[in-house]
Amino acid sequence: MIYPHNFEQKIGFDQIRQLLKGKCLSTLGEERVDEMTFSDNYDEINQRLEQVVEFVRITQEEEDFPAQYFFDVRPSLKRIRVEGMYMDEQELFDLRRSLETIRDIVRFLQQSDEEEETENSPYPALRELAGDILVFPQLIARIDSILDKFGKIKDNASAELLRIRRELSATTGSISRSLNSILRAAQSEGYVDKDVTPTMRDGRLVIPVAPGMKRKIRGIVHDESATGKTVFIEPAEVVEANNRIRELEGEERREIIRILTEFSATVRPQVPALLSSYEFLAEIDFIRAKALFGIDIKGLKPSFENKQIVDWFQAVHPLLQMSLAKHDKKVVPLDIILTRDKRILLISGPNAGGKSVCLKTVGLLQYMLQCGMLVSMHERSHAGIFSHIFIDIGDEQSIEDDLSTYSSHLTNMKMMLKSCNGESLILIDEFGGGTEPQIGGAIAEAVLKRFNLKGTFGVITTHYQNLKHFAEDHEGVVNGAMLYDRHEMRALFQLQIGNPGSSFAVEIARKIGLPEEVIADASEIVGSEYIQSDKYLQDIVRDKRYWETKRQNIRKREKQMEDTIARYEQEIQELERSRKEILKKAKEEAERLLQESNAKIENTIRTIKEAQAEKERTRTARQELTDFKQQVENLEKAALEEKIARKMEKLREKQERKKDKKAKQANTPETPVAPKVRPIEAGDYVRIKGQTSVGQVMEISGKNAVVMFGLMKTNVKADRLERTDAPRAAPLSSKATFVSSETQDRMYEKKLNFKQDIDVRGMRGDEAIQAVTYFIDDAILVGVSRVRILHGTGTGILRTLIRQYLATVPGVAHFQDEHVQFGGAGITVVDLK
Repeated sequence: MIYPHNFEQKIGFDQIRQLLKGKCLSTLGEERVDEMTFSDNYDEINQRLEQVVEFVRITQEEEDFPAQYFFDVRPSLKRIRVEGMYMDEQELFDLRRSLETIRDIVRFLQQSDEEEETENSPYPALRELAGDILVFPQLIARIDSILDKFGKIKDNASAELLRIRRELSATTGSISRSLNSILRAAQSEGYVDKDVTPTMRDGRLVIPVAPGMKRKIRGIVHDESATGKTVFIEPAEVVEANNRIRELEGEERREIIRILTEFSATVRPQVPALLSSYEFLAEIDFIRAKALFGIDIKGLKPSFENKQIVDWFQAVHPLLQMSLAKHDKKVVPLDIILTRDKRILLISGPNAGGKSVCLKTVGLLQYMLQCGMLVSMHERSHAGIFSHIFIDIGDEQSIEDDLSTYSSHLTNMKMMLKSCNGESLILIDEFGGGTEPQIGGAIAEAVLKRFNLKGTFGVITTHYQNLKHFAEDHEGVVNGAMLYDRHEMRALFQLQIGNPGSSFAVEIARKIGLPEEVIADASEIVGSEYIQSDKYLQDIVRDKRYWETKRQNIRKREKQMEDTIARYEQEIQELERSRKEILKKAKEEAERLLQESNAKIENTIRTIKEAQAEKERTRTARQELTDFKQQVENLEKAALEEKIARKMEKLREKQERKKDKKAKQANTPETPVAPKVRPIEAGDYVRIKGQTSVGQVMEISGKNAVVMFGLMKTNVKADRLERTDAPRAAPLSSKATFVSSETQDRMYEKKLNFKQDIDVRGMRGDEAIQAVTYFIDDAILVGVSRVRILHGTGTGILRTLIRQYLATVPGVAHFQDEHVQFGGAGITVVDLK
């Protein structure tokens, strides 16, 4: 039940209907938009929403959905139900093309009749809608035998029509030859200009002649030009032939009518089934319009529950959103919650602060949802279903009914009290307004009490203090405030639930420039107690905003800390992998150098033997080369150790700086202890000033020191060294377990934008594997159970590479070819764990 009769106009839904009509392809869909109604049947609404959600996916992911030739031929079909009536060529052409569209849509949605494929259909709700819709392939074939591709009757539509058109063509050719002969003779005699050609007048071929020469050519004058300088003569020789053409054209028209009448007679028994198929086409047009509108407003289907609940995040009024978008402005989103414990939200705050917009947003989005439309709010939102929606907003004065504004409000209150229950949603703007404040507030409080006792859900705006106190004292009613910046004197259009709002009457009066003595008198009249309570209320709202901002900043810092920790962990892992890779390459390079060294050794020995040198000299040469080999190996290893140590030291310094920063933030600074200066001794760990590599002093010899850097000893001046800590192992990485709501929001957005298909056709093997790797990782991350990889058939190499990769992924449960009607071996369907 919807109340009052102009409910849609009050919330702006009439504009939504017009926008939907603009997205329809034909009058078929426009009629469905006009017929769209509010429903309180959960299963029906859920099915409508699923249909729109699936069509949004089709619009965004499919390129071959049939969206042409949405013609409404229902009037023609209904007309031919009368015996003897027929469809003309254009109507028949529209019937043929629209039937083809219906056939293609049903084929698209019903891609398989097998039971197992039905269960895994990508568009189950739309597939069910297609159901048993007939597609009339024989009728399409019959029309194709009558019409050509341009929608004209074919010559061979019947044997009689073929004979008539052949005779018509021959007769026309004969007349043309005769006229050309007569025209050439007249031109040679000078009766007609050289550039004149035969023309058509009243369906007859004639020759243009100057008025002075019209008696030179024997025939019938049919017409003359507007200026009178040309007359059109039909020569006597072709009069009979032109008459024959007229007769043949009449015969042709009668034969075409006979063909169309005969065809219409065969269609007549199928008219009811055809009309049913066109109702399906109308429904598809309607669903398509809702899907396109949903895309425009960034709409979605929230978590829809078969109970009374409003738990919305970032809800946006779609009409206001589109209006502000034209001026590059954005709507402030609305967060609102109504549950069994807090059913009625009482919103207060300054005028022009957004209270009415908030109320209309709730009414419009709930109404759109129960009409089967997507709504503009966050994916995390939860929405329920109401059997009645009542609204009281605006001035309802009526001279005819002798109703004042307040009388109309009371009439609405009476209707609401009579009809509302625990499944109703009431929306009241300026509750109790329109009359003397004290009695108006008292009546409003009494009515609000009855609403609460009946368990009704609602959103109510008011300025009355007694209603705010009522909300604080009674369970089921909760206060809410539209925020206002007292310093900048501007509305923030943000709803905050939990505290009542101030009207900021004194502040707004000062901003407008009302004399200060007037404000002082008003404050004295209302009393200092009221002014102070209003001021305290403003302070509470201000403080709440301050701490809310602090809380958001803390969450933001926590998110930055998470990112920093994760980045450091990744760097440590990368460094460890890099270290292993460097060692591996170094070993390979060292092996190569050793092999070269061995070759050099053998070559030296062979040279010595050939020179018949002494055995002692040979032994000395071999020892020298062995020492050379060991030295090369030590140098390579030392260089690698030093390089790795430098990287590890940089990473440790970063972590130390981070720890120092965290210690300062925790207000627990440590008092540094100045180290005692003592000379460098053997066993100390040192590094060269300006360098990061750490070594150990082996011995001190005067001003020189022998330092072991890794496996390499080095003589260094002692004054070039500085003492440092012993090398430490890299700290164990720790995983961040806190996940902020901002991270969750990103995950929701990623899940919302994730597409379950990827096309890697045309890519090289390594490119395709990389793309599939990222795609499978994202699919597992957002929790998708099934994805499709489009790689084509070709030589099958790409398919083999992808499947070899999939077999190594732990998160892949199963993969197989797509069904033959969906793409067969050209597509791999992957089921994820």
